This record gives sequence, structure tokens and C-alpha cells, in this order.
Amino acid sequence: MHTAWEEAGWERLGDGVARRRMPGWDETVGVIAGTTGVMIVDTGATLRDGADLRRSIRGVLGREVTHVALTHPHFDHVLGTAAFAGVEVFGAAGLGELLRREKDELRRTAVREGVEADAAAEAADLLVAPHHHVHGQLTVELGDRQVLLANVGPGHTAHDLAVLVPGRRGEAEIVFCGDLVEESGEPQAGPDALPQQWPGALERLLALGGEDARYVPGHGAVVDAPFVRAQRDALAARFGVAPS
Repeated sequence: MHTAWEEAGWERLGDGVARRRMPGWDETVGVIAGTTGVMIVDTGATLRDGADLRRSIRGVLGREVTHVALTHPHFDHVLGTAAFAGVEVFGAAGLGELLRREKDELRRTAVREGVEADAAAEAADLLVAPHHHVHGQLTVELGDRQVLLANVGPGHTAHDLAVLVPGRRGEAEIVFCGDLVEESGEPQAGPDALPQQWPGALERLLALGGEDARYVPGHGAVVDAPFVRAQRDALAARFGVAPS
């Protein structure tokens, strides 16, 4: 039997937790619902994406998103943020300054990757920088549940944030990893990656979630701790990093 999440095009991960693999770039967007708050993890590649996500979540829950967590500063994960007007936005320390400084480059990258030029320009012009900067770990209260935001990077970028959802009712913990972990292809190390530090970031991610957690990559299917560990080791070998 399908849940309301699945009927609305989401993959249910746990009680009040779901994610959607977005069309186009296959980026993951997560949602975490508590009794008094709703957090979305990343916001899609355009304002239209963000607006569609907001409407979909409202349709399932009957209430609005209250918090946004941005896992890293790539266009397909942040350009929908302005669709969530009045929402509290969280990011790794330094993310806001980078987004303000690199707004034009973010727009150009989006266009190069296939976003229509006007849509990319509009999203970049209205881009919302985080209001709350996570240096180490920060707990966000959503009523009957707490969500832990953890600055586990640098790695994929200089501003990688993970989102830990503690399990309840016997369910496993869920970790939204951003692009620190990718399942649908080899992890992408662009010009803003810090490859020498990436394996250490995955070590911190594993310490955060533990052996039994479900790890939700930025692109691809949900994975387990052995997958993350294998990706850590592959990255260490790829970039010549000594094992931790």
C-alpha cells in the first residue's frame, strides 16, 4: 500500500522522513517532519523546482516548510531556495559568503549544465544565503523530533553539511550526505573539491551515523555504511591519501 509520500512522488525513508530524486540532475531533496516544524534538505536547481517541492510537501503534510538545510553550494542543490520565503536557512560556516561572492559563477554553471538562462538568472538574483551557520554540530528542534546538522567537510566542497535524523519506533538513523556520497556514479571532484580531505570527511560521516544508519547520497539510491566505507577507501586510493 502506497503512503501519501509515495503517491506524491516521494520515497518514504522512515516515520516523517522522505526524499525525492529530482529529474534532470538526479539530485536528492529530503524532507523531515516534526509536530511543529518541517525541514527540507536542499531545494533543487531552479525556483520552479523549489516552488513545486513546497507545494508537494504542503499537499502531503497540510503545512509549510519551516527550515531549509543546504548540504553544499552547487546549483542543483541551492537555486530553489528563494521559493521558500520566510523560512530559516542553515548551511555550513562560510556558505553564505561563498554564495554571495560566487553568485555569477553559480548562474553560469547552471546554464552550462542545462538550466534555461532566464531561470538561472532569476534564481541567482534571488538566491537566499543561510541565516544560520553551522561550525561543528547544531541541533534543530522540529517539535517531537530533533535533527542534527553536522559540518563534516571539507571534501566534495569546502562547505559540506550532513543532516542526521535519529531513528524512532525501531527505525534506523538516516543521514542525508549531500554529494559527499554518490551512488549513481563516481563521486564528482570539481575545481572546488578538496580531495585530500574528502576521505576524512567520510570518516566523520560514518562516525556521525554509525554502522546501522541509512545513508542518503546526493545522487543515487540509499546506501549503507559498508558502501560509504568503500567509497572512502576508493577516494583515498584515487587521490593518494594515506588510510586513516
